[in-house]
Parts: sequence; C-alpha cells; structure tokens
Amino acid sequence: MAALIALAVGVLLGCGTYLVLRGRTFPVVVGLVLLSYGVNLFLLAMGRLSVRVPPIVMPGQAQYADPLPQALVLTAIVIGFGMTAFIVALALRSYIAFNTDAVEPRGPDE
Repeated sequence: MAALIALAVGVLLGCGTYLVLRGRTFPVVVGLVLLSYGVNLFLLAMGRLSVRVPPIVMPGQAQYADPLPQALVLTAIVIGFGMTAFIVALALRSYIAFNTDAVEPRGPDE
C-alpha cells in the first residue's frame, strides 16, 4: 500500500511539474492543481492515519487518532482552491489584455 501511495504522489508531482513548465496558461493551472493534490496526498499519507481509534484522548484508551494531518489537508484544500481561482482570474485577464494565452513575456519588438 505504501508503494502505491508513493507512486501516486510521484506521478501527481511529476505530471504537475511537467505541466507547470508548459507555454500556455491552461496547462500551468492544471499543473498547479496536480501539484497541490500531490502535496495533499503526501501530507495525508505521512500522518499515519489510524483506523477504529477515537479522535480524542480518553481514559483507559492506549491509542488515539491524530487530527493534525486531516486539519492540514483541509486547510491546504481551501488554500489550493483560492489559489486556483486567483490564477484562473489572472490568466483570463492576461488573455483579455494580450489576446494570447502564452506564458512567455512579450518583448519590446512584439
């Protein structure tokens, strides 16, 4: 199971990095989303989730679930959604202003 999660994290981060380096805005946005998904999966996997244990410390209970990984991932999802909305707005504004969705900066001769 650990190898499958590691493979999924690697594929998400690799595909995200590849798409971020593309020359158009839509692949860059999709790449940023994939990067955030990969980081969220990594954070969740590193939290070592416990099954069938209480989420709080109770008397007589030896184990309890750590709520920190879930809280970190939930916060990262909200931040990722806001970042994606902001990047899409910037890309739309750039397309309206320059009539192209190219990421490369325009030189003075263009």
